[in-house]
Amino acid sequence: MDAYLDIETTGLSPAFAVPTVVGIAVDFPGDWFVEQLVGDEITAAAILRVLEGVTSIYTFNGASFDLPFLAQRPGVDLRRRFRHHDLRWTCYHAGLTGGLKAIEQKLNIVRNLPDMDGRDAIDLWRKYEDEGNQSALDMLLEYNREDVENLHTLRRILERNNAAK
Repeated sequence: MDAYLDIETTGLSPAFAVPTVVGIAVDFPGDWFVEQLVGDEITAAAILRVLEGVTSIYTFNGASFDLPFLAQRPGVDLRRRFRHHDLRWTCYHAGLTGGLKAIEQKLNIVRNLPDMDGRDAIDLWRKYEDEGNQSALDMLLEYNREDVENLHTLRRILERNNAAK
């Protein structure tokens, strides 16, 4: 069973930042769902609950960012519990360089929020936290959902091109 994981945070370092959204798309045979943990919902136990039955996790740059971040905050080391496939490196070996959004453009993977990036995600979280702006949170969740869903699409394209194993 596979899962696709992406996090949003208030910054790049878990020493100074916190996770704001953990998005996980789970692909069980015949059952696909996306669960997003937000703010205080982000606990080690909650993440492991969503990943119950999963054997492999797919990320983009997760070996360098998402998984080490979660190992510190909230303190769950997914690298020890699951097989991890960082699609950033699969893309690199297939001659696809750049960030996730740049690679999606090269492969014609569509987004509803194509101009949004990690800085926008931080700003949206601040609007939600400081002002209680629900539409800012909704947009942040849509952005994160597109990330995890597009990881699945990216993996399938790479597999069709015989680049992923």
